Amino acid sequence: MTVWDRPEPPPRPVPLDRERIVAAAVALADEGGLEAVSVRKVAARLNAGPMRLYGFISTKQELFDLMVDEVQAEILPEEQPDDWREALRVLAHRTRQAALRHEWLADLLGGRPTLGPHGLAVTEATLAALDGLADIDTVMRAVETVSAYVTGAIRREIANLRAERATGLSKLDWQRASGPHVTSMLASGRFPALAKAVYDGTDVDAETSFAAGLDWVLDAVTAKLTRPPT
Repeated sequence: MTVWDRPEPPPRPVPLDRERIVAAAVALADEGGLEAVSVRKVAARLNAGPMRLYGFISTKQELFDLMVDEVQAEILPEEQPDDWREALRVLAHRTRQAALRHEWLADLLGGRPTLGPHGLAVTEATLAALDGLADIDTVMRAVETVSAYVTGAIRREIANLRAERATGLSKLDWQRASGPHVTSMLASGRFPALAKAVYDGTDVDAETSFAAGLDWVLDAVTAKLTRPPT
């Protein structure tokens, strides 16, 4: 029986339900990451005994599953675009925005599919956008490809944000501090391709990079969906 199928116990003596528990857990994670979330800490925030919470959740993983599903409610748009590319683009950008609001989400993206109602609704919207454009196996590979890009790009961006906080250095500050070492290594002539990227490449912000990479992935998916059968 999943956490969503299990009936909730009576809400007394302290008013308690799964919605309050999840809201408290999300708030703790937003403040201090997943390491700040435990049954004991959630119970303390709710002024309840830890054992009370085990009537609603049986493991920390169930709590994480509920937290992810709660945030996935922020991803689904009110109206689904008719164009499949725009539909997937909107879902991808809304996933990134949700992860920027709740950085801990990056640590839980990927892996096994989420089975909560909001997670299933996001999956349904994703598959529905591609419905009828190809056979189901092609559609599934397309979804997996887009998802892999979105997850990887979000994790990289969140990792950079965490590095800024941990070091106290912005991206520009870090580049300046690392400049002498990088310049010395590139001057050795051992890394010509890297030198070209450093000196000739255009530096763009995270949102621009995410959008450009997403469009390239969608271009590749388009080519597969429109390829005539052999």
